[in-house]
Amino acid sequence: MFKGKKVLVTGGTGMIGIPLVRMLIEQGARVRSVSLDDASRSHPDAEFLRLNLMQMDNCLKACEGMDFVFHLAGIKGSPAMTAAKPASFFVPTLTFSLNMMEAARQQRAGGYLFTSSIGVYAPAERFREDDVWSSFPSKNDWFAGWAKRMGELQAQAYAIEYGWKNIVIVRPANVYGPYDNFDAANAMVIPSLIRRALDGEDPLVIWGDGSPLRDFIHARDVARGMLIAAERGTGQTLNLGSGKGTSIKQVSEAITVNLERKPKIVWDKSKPMGDQIRLMDVTRAQNLGFCASITLQEGIRETMDWYRSNKDRLHDRYNVFTDGVVT
Repeated sequence: MFKGKKVLVTGGTGMIGIPLVRMLIEQGARVRSVSLDDASRSHPDAEFLRLNLMQMDNCLKACEGMDFVFHLAGIKGSPAMTAAKPASFFVPTLTFSLNMMEAARQQRAGGYLFTSSIGVYAPAERFREDDVWSSFPSKNDWFAGWAKRMGELQAQAYAIEYGWKNIVIVRPANVYGPYDNFDAANAMVIPSLIRRALDGEDPLVIWGDGSPLRDFIHARDVARGMLIAAERGTGQTLNLGSGKGTSIKQVSEAITVNLERKPKIVWDKSKPMGDQIRLMDVTRAQNLGFCASITLQEGIRETMDWYRSNKDRLHDRYNVFTDGVVT
């Protein structure tokens, strides 16, 4: 589908964007990657533009001449950081979404993929795509969830008013992998535990009792799912997850098995642990041919190997919480 096409990937130097750009180039696409990260993270065969997508002129520049736009750019951080700095999530996420979709429409892009989030869902054991608008986002994802919902609503508005139906929306589950955010202050659970374990923390203190179940998916599987969604899912909203529940205790075991020296695990049951079960229904994506293929064990082992070899690269990614909002 993308051979010879001009394709834009916003957030193309991020955890999902890096494998997606590589897959597109392998298909023969002419890829433009846009982010605020260091240029060293960009694929050597992709055109790289370091642009602030909160500015409309930059979005129009990024979208100029593009046949397809994958919009992945966003703010990534822990629930604790979201609660402490909600504006740093809400404002950029909402502004990116509004500007990029409008710029792509004005520049007559042939197709558009909007990356939403598991955070749009209300608390439930199983998330189904059509349930979103009958409920509210979880309080744990309140600001980020609403910002992503507004992007989805924008796509609906464009379909109604402009007949612009060449959009697909994907909602990834809990994504992890190489190039993740390992920042000690705001990393998600898997990169946080990997960093702390490999940095020698002992005992390794983990919030809760280890029983909550989450749907984890490797970034490379998400990138592959995005390509399938773009090719076959136009006009649809798709969950991209494993569809399987993995406990936090299982995550900790998958990490410690790869350590020469095993730390003592201490479960701090006085700390919050979030909703007990949060899993994706992935039937719709499976009907298009998508299935997550990377097991948690092999994915965590790969991510730990990457972290060991790339500690010096952890600060070449843009971090809105330490670098501030670029104007």
